[in-house]
Amino acid sequence: MASYDFSNDVLLEIFSRADLKTMKKCRVLSKECKDLTYESSFIRLHSQRTSTMVGYLLQCMKIFVYGWRDRFTSNFVSIANSGPDPKLTRNVLNFLPEQAQIVAAVNEGLVLCSPRIYGENWFYICKPSTQQWEFIPAPNRRFYRSKISMLVLRLNPLRFIIVGLSDTDCSDDTHSVSVSESDSESDLDSEYSDEEVNDRVVSNEKLWHCEIFDSKSWEWKQSDDLKLTYDDFFKNEQGVSACGGIHWLISNREQDKDIVLSFDGNKEEWTMASLPNSLRRKEYCEQIALVSCEGNLGLVKVSFKTRAQMVDVWVLNYEHIWIRKHAMNLNKECYLTRFHSFYSADTLVMKDMWSVYFYNFKTQKFVRVTAGNQNIDAAYFIQTDFELIQLKPEYI
Repeated sequence: MASYDFSNDVLLEIFSRADLKTMKKCRVLSKECKDLTYESSFIRLHSQRTSTMVGYLLQCMKIFVYGWRDRFTSNFVSIANSGPDPKLTRNVLNFLPEQAQIVAAVNEGLVLCSPRIYGENWFYICKPSTQQWEFIPAPNRRFYRSKISMLVLRLNPLRFIIVGLSDTDCSDDTHSVSVSESDSESDLDSEYSDEEVNDRVVSNEKLWHCEIFDSKSWEWKQSDDLKLTYDDFFKNEQGVSACGGIHWLISNREQDKDIVLSFDGNKEEWTMASLPNSLRRKEYCEQIALVSCEGNLGLVKVSFKTRAQMVDVWVLNYEHIWIRKHAMNLNKECYLTRFHSFYSADTLVMKDMWSVYFYNFKTQKFVRVTAGNQNIDAAYFIQTDFELIQLKPEYI
């Protein structure tokens, strides 16, 4: 079979005209193809040629003259439009039957929302680009889910899971629901004895109740409890979706160290991984964030020295080895912001209470986007098309 050596210009023309699904498949052809499709210039060109929706979904809280009101709005900001300035689209979730708060989102463009009704905990799963939505039933009402994340396992046909973690110390009952290998009703209703609870406290063991919603069955099911300690706490509320799993950064107060907690979406198993050696020693006034970086799981360390920010970027390769990818100094305009995520291979996204900032560290270009008189509560990256999708299986 003949082989062809295409230049980057030729590849740019081909890939930028391919639909989103085809373009993502092309990333496995070679490292050069993958690197090209993650450049911000390519993302802009591809979005313009294929009408792809790419940018950040901003969950904002409106501010009124007399103080705060618990009213969320969802805006979308993109720097991939044809104009020189970012484009801000307001109220992109107005198609839902009621006002809803974003709970989780995935890069593929699916958004999980919860209605702003006290005492209710059902969900809507939606695709904002096509304004499609489906109702998802409430999970076990006895538990307060403090960590909810979503993962797409397959796009065609679509299959996604929602992982809900509940602090067993905050359940409606004094004791947590126990977990066994059986899913029978009697097992779900059983409780830990006082002796078992006391033993866990003495041993410093803390349990997190885990429930999983699978779009294939359109039902919630109970999974094995996650076992941590009372010295462990989550540093990121939202799990990071990458490499077929959901990942959280966990910090241990007693040992003064961070670890990566991962949930494998296919195996439904929990694993833990250490940080790179150079990140295990904590420095004064630093930020460590877990990110998705060019399809891989990444770590970003931001050190604040004088009036500059030093940024180190690490990526976990397929051999589960941390590789240092970038080391850079940020523009002084970024000094009072917090690192949020990667928009592209060459563009970081920073965030403060009122604005998001796009910083291209190759061109040193710095773009700020505000949401008017609204506090930006959270930001979610999405890259999706405008094709209709079957959110709920037809046989359900």
